[in-house]
Amino acid sequence: NQGFAGAAVQQMAGSGGSRDGIVIVDHGSRRAESNSMLEEFVEMYKRKTGHEIVQAAHMELAAPSIEDAFDRCVELGAQRVIVSPYFLFPGRHWNKDIPALAAAASAKHPGIRYLVTAPIGLHELMVDVLEDRMKYCVSRAEGRADECDMCVGTGRCR
Repeated sequence: NQGFAGAAVQQMAGSGGSRDGIVIVDHGSRRAESNSMLEEFVEMYKRKTGHEIVQAAHMELAAPSIEDAFDRCVELGAQRVIVSPYFLFPGRHWNKDIPALAAAASAKHPGIRYLVTAPIGLHELMVDVLEDRMKYCVSRAEGRADECDMCVGTGRCR
């Protein structure tokens, strides 16, 4: 069973996936270091998936905006823009804010299709991610590991 993620990737690849632009959007923060983590994630995503047109965006509080990222995808040749919220669960931002911002961004680009995907949600791989993070932090607390990539230099890994 490939689940929804496997089916979506196959569909993207089978429907001109190289012409898809992907906007990965988080909430946005006043803290630059929080915003830079999305940039790092986008680079990881590009390396792992091979997608060429991938842009980071922040829903609010920081740049680039969804509109900026959407525009950049179109400049790079996207015929469809997939706006993917980097959120765990659905809520007001996913239900209303992000779709409204994506619609506003698309208005400048007639003929460019777009869609807003579901948030990460209850995906089984998230169990593995959480378990891995907890095991590492416990190892650090017990003196068996260095600070994790999230806590390095903050003194928070104890």
